Amino acid sequence: MLNSVDGNLDLVTKKRLVLWDIDHTLVDFAGLGMAWYAAAFTAATGGTMRVHPVFGGRTELATTTELLTANGFDPAPDTIRAMFEALVAESERAAHRFATEARALPGAAEALTAFAGDDGVVQSLVTGNLPEISRHKLVAFGLHEHLDLDIGGYGTLSVHRPDLVPHAVGLAAAKHGTAFDADKVVVVGDTPNDVKAALAHGALSIAVATGLYSAGELRAAGAHVVLPDLADTDLVRTAVLS
Repeated sequence: MLNSVDGNLDLVTKKRLVLWDIDHTLVDFAGLGMAWYAAAFTAATGGTMRVHPVFGGRTELATTTELLTANGFDPAPDTIRAMFEALVAESERAAHRFATEARALPGAAEALTAFAGDDGVVQSLVTGNLPEISRHKLVAFGLHEHLDLDIGGYGTLSVHRPDLVPHAVGLAAAKHGTAFDADKVVVVGDTPNDVKAALAHGALSIAVATGLYSAGELRAAGAHVVLPDLADTDLVRTAVLS
């Protein structure tokens, strides 16, 4: 990026890569997802989902693989792909319900906007969601505007959440021509799996206690910083940039 100061053009070096989780970190879609899975499971397999999926910061590939196995179906690549396509279709069909049955979490929009004003910060995602569903959830509340969704790590990549972080870092480095050292990468999420993904890469882990896990559980997982939520923008900025 070029920045004009007193008529001179200077290269702005990207100093920090902030990778956000989505569910229970930026938005709350509780109650909608399970219905999507039941419909998608039937569409992909012709069967009825009797064992429900387990989320908790896991990737979509892991969740779908284990869901199919637990319900007696072979998690073959074609079946997994059919599940993914059906999940995206269910998300699209439910879009008209987002405004009344889902919500952006307090401070999410303000935090994303605050970092967007810093030329040294790149913002993207590390999320267990599918890329298409990630966009649906964020666009519904205008949270996509300050995120580069092309360089994120998504749940289709691996069954192992830690694999998503170096993938996103590599894409960001290639796009911006900046080597984001591990200590310049920040992973923000609400589960121990988000914390573990950050620590496996040597990144800074900022955990928010806005999901199913308490502040104590997130500290025990090894988070460097634990916040009650994102409501205090100054506190979030300090945690990310210090």
